[in-house]
Amino acid sequence: QVPLEESGGGLAQAGGSLRLSCTDSARYAMGWFRRAPGKARDFVAGISWDDSNTRYADSVKGRFTISRGNAKNTVYLQMNNVTPEDTAVYYCAAKDGIYNNQAVWTGEDEYHYWGQGTQVIVSS
Repeated sequence: QVPLEESGGGLAQAGGSLRLSCTDSARYAMGWFRRAPGKARDFVAGISWDDSNTRYADSVKGRFTISRGNAKNTVYLQMNNVTPEDTAVYYCAAKDGIYNNQAVWTGEDEYHYWGQGTQVIVSS
């Protein structure tokens, strides 16, 4: 089991920003998912192993940005112009066994390792 450590969740007002971080033990293709109250866990954003490609859910395009930082094996989710509909538990996920690859995975069952989740609450 690869330990993924998430941080950065919390409270924000509508229109504000938050940045989530996910630190893992090695370089992987990564994704961010979220589970809103009473709903299934959904794909939010993903980044390829080589950082050449990113993908976003339609609901967050233009507002959220996934990136890999200079800090070793850290992936960020910058969340701007948040709305109450962004309230959810956010999870980072890692896909193992992929190297020198440009693909981005969006399916929950395509990822091997998961963080414990970090709560984001957006007030109106």
